[in-house]
Amino acid sequence: MEQARAGLIEKALEIEKLKAQLARLRRMSFGRSSEKLDRQIEQLELMLGDLEESVGQSQQRVPGRPCDEARDKPVRRPLPDHLPREEVVHAAACNCPSCGGALRRLGEDVTEILEYRPGRFHVIRHLRPKFSCRRCEAITQAAMPDLPIERGRPGPGLLAHVLVSKYADHQPLYRQSEIYAREGVALERSTLADWVGRSTAILEPLVSLLREDVMAAPRLHADDTPVPVLAPGMGKTRTGRLWVYVRDERPHGGEPPPAAAYFYSPDRKGAHPQRHLAGFAGHLVADGYAGFNALYTAERQPGPVIAVACWAHVRRKFHDVYAARQSPVAQEALERIAALYTVEKAIRGRPPDERRHVRQERSRPAAENLIAWMESTLPKLSGRSDLAAAMRYALARRESLLRYLNDGCLAIDNNAAERALRGVALGRKNYLFAGSDAGGERAAAVYSLIETAKLNRIDPQAYLTDVIARIGPHPARHLAELLPYNWQPTS
Repeated sequence: MEQARAGLIEKALEIEKLKAQLARLRRMSFGRSSEKLDRQIEQLELMLGDLEESVGQSQQRVPGRPCDEARDKPVRRPLPDHLPREEVVHAAACNCPSCGGALRRLGEDVTEILEYRPGRFHVIRHLRPKFSCRRCEAITQAAMPDLPIERGRPGPGLLAHVLVSKYADHQPLYRQSEIYAREGVALERSTLADWVGRSTAILEPLVSLLREDVMAAPRLHADDTPVPVLAPGMGKTRTGRLWVYVRDERPHGGEPPPAAAYFYSPDRKGAHPQRHLAGFAGHLVADGYAGFNALYTAERQPGPVIAVACWAHVRRKFHDVYAARQSPVAQEALERIAALYTVEKAIRGRPPDERRHVRQERSRPAAENLIAWMESTLPKLSGRSDLAAAMRYALARRESLLRYLNDGCLAIDNNAAERALRGVALGRKNYLFAGSDAGGERAAAVYSLIETAKLNRIDPQAYLTDVIARIGPHPARHLAELLPYNWQPTS
């Protein structure tokens, strides 16, 4: 506990330092336009938000709000009068619970919660009348319903909206604050950051369960993508990685629902996917990244990981050559690969046995002829050419490229994982991805829930709203009921 308190105070002090740097930059840029200074301010806003999220996340785990005294928190203002109000009355008992006597009303306590439904803010007023017993003078009042954040004013819908806006719609918190201000609702970036950190802490058990469930699958798609992360110092970034592992049994009509588990790492060392997949055994559809090689050893425990190479990666290399030089050899390779995909289109959703039979009959001759054609063509090409490199890439993986032909449950490519990273790429274009490694880990956690909901055609806003409202008192042994693909919304 003391270590946690010290860590929170240290983070709070770092926040104050960044606030001072940000204020100086704003003064420097006042009255003149400077793209460089604007970019530095934007980066400091992001770093500051990440640190405040970390403080909120830690405080949600540690009772007693250990470092409130170390931070200057925004003054809590009354909720705007122009927002519509909804009243929820929490009635007390009809008779005194102590002696059974008649009750007389003394007054009421009112707690206002800021909530969000798609398209509008509103305020929920929780009214709890107080009664005293005419016989024994005992005071009776209904308990306040559980709130996601203790002593906080955001409702679960508003917390879900902030998370979805940041991680699904790629709006950093300082931009969200500006958007809300235009709607007449003043929410400081530091307040939003505190909410993001606390919401992530609330959802941590569910994210852990989702990751465990994904890793128990017999087949996974894996991929990673670079993400810029702020490094200490002004205006500098380094490259972290976001990893995704996707379970998708839909192409062969499998029963398990689709799911995606994300992880963050500060670099691309092979130790990271080896740690993520420590409990996995089965087929892994992935690119040729060498960091996976340690997983493919026969003596590995709890069992071997069997490599399945991606034909889309092979096709992409030939496509790049054709787009640059209109090479007839690259064109022929593309046409031969297209024949394999024509078969896949015809058998999508078919049972595994049928898929395997059709592949053996139609795809195997075409794939083996393609490999033989590349073997005979490669010696005729310049060894330094991109076309030769594309052929060498395919030939070096011929065994794992042909492996899908023998199993109707396997996919021809790794597009399932690549699709799961498209949202990350959009966020990268819209703003700098993360202000710290901790921010990257929070992003991976929330992405896991949001993208799994989307894979199951569930609205992430509706899902997170309901789950944030229910997860606190929900029995731990029934937590799997709140996974996106098991979720049943409350009315």
